[in-house]
Amino acid sequence: MMGAKLLLLLVASSLCLSAAIATQQTCPADLDSKCGDAASGDWEGEFFPGIPKIKYEGPSSKNPLAYKWYNAEEVILGKKMKDWMRFSVAFWHTFRGTGGDPFGAPTKSWPWEDGTNSLDMAKRRMRAHFEFMEKLGVDRWCFHDRDIAPDGKTLTETNKNLDEIVELAKKLQEETNIKPLWGTAQLFMHPRYMHGAATSPEVKVYAYGAAQVKKALEVTHYLGGENYVFWGGREGYQTLLNTDMKRELDHLASFLQAAVDYKKKIGFNGTLLIEPKPQEPTKHQYDWDVATTFSFLQKYGLTGEFKINVECNHATLSGHSCHHELETARINGLLGNIDANTGDPQIGWDTDQFLTDISEATLVMSSVVKNGGLAPGGFNFDAKLRRESTDVEDMFLAHISGMDTLARGLRNVVKLIEDGSLDELVRKRYQSFDSEIGALIEAGKGDFETLEKKVLEWGEPIVPSGKQELAEILFQAAL
Repeated sequence: MMGAKLLLLLVASSLCLSAAIATQQTCPADLDSKCGDAASGDWEGEFFPGIPKIKYEGPSSKNPLAYKWYNAEEVILGKKMKDWMRFSVAFWHTFRGTGGDPFGAPTKSWPWEDGTNSLDMAKRRMRAHFEFMEKLGVDRWCFHDRDIAPDGKTLTETNKNLDEIVELAKKLQEETNIKPLWGTAQLFMHPRYMHGAATSPEVKVYAYGAAQVKKALEVTHYLGGENYVFWGGREGYQTLLNTDMKRELDHLASFLQAAVDYKKKIGFNGTLLIEPKPQEPTKHQYDWDVATTFSFLQKYGLTGEFKINVECNHATLSGHSCHHELETARINGLLGNIDANTGDPQIGWDTDQFLTDISEATLVMSSVVKNGGLAPGGFNFDAKLRRESTDVEDMFLAHISGMDTLARGLRNVVKLIEDGSLDELVRKRYQSFDSEIGALIEAGKGDFETLEKKVLEWGEPIVPSGKQELAEILFQAAL
């Protein structure tokens, strides 16, 4: 009897889920759609017809197009949830991702795309982008310069194209109260950057990269961006046999210092961020991880000018957990922003998947809470749909899932804080340093002669258990 009731319950739940999905009429990812006039420069009507503004419905909701855990206005630990998160949509993955990979052709062709990289297409894409953010309830976005506007034949023509798109973005921002979390220059795709930009052995390429960053800084400032990111995907080497590493690192430092100087000259008060990554596309990237980047900033006197944008997938590529990289940045006063994504443990490259692991999200949010938040940084979804996900609806489902996962992580952190058992376990583990001699050591006054006398007085130390298993139980209890 109980089995029959359970079966009926499962069938009913399945029907509710199917009905919820069926009621959302969305555009298929092909140019034959009747959602708009893809052949003209203008788009008729909505880009996402049938998809309402995404709302919070709570954990019991069966609606896939609703938030179960992210409630933007809810106050948690003294801040609204939206202020803890400061979510941002990445323009490049969301609106320029094609689904192509090294082994296969693109799988996505959104209804509004006409197959060109024209200015008209760039404008239509930008309008779709803002409608998407409005319906999602996200008020920040991130961009690369070359993703929002096409290259021209000359730098002058390219900058003119960018200016035209930026004016449209500015207008849309004023209409929606959406603004950039950060901007950046794409210094890795064009063939001129095959050896890098700031670390290129060709001075003309170095200068071109500087001119591109100059313009990107101006644009980010004009749009009201709160941060500017440097990701040096090609700032590294393929082999040391043809590389003068010291010279390249010196050049990179000079490039970053010039960016600092120009930022101040134009009155841009946003935070400059460096995004570490160990390799891919280069064999070795100079900002390998947070610790390497911190060392670089210290050596060249740049620690007061930059913070770190930690990308979780980059963390695992460098052999660390995302939590490790966040804590390394946090305890050194460098945590500025998080690219919220993850990789696949069975795949050895940067897959940029949406973060959906509750345990990892809880660890991530524990660092954010300890940091007092991320502002003026935030969470940027540097994540893309899987190649096989080709419905327009999937764009929303992916972001909803990522946002709900981090929101659930924040709620779990509250449970851990309120329970206090894990914090108490950590406190007890180091309580011997709360003694007089421990305080002396932590004040930098624990000289070897004094410590030797104490050892002779105490005898052999009794070392207590680390209680790792208990720590894991306490942590898992909050999930």
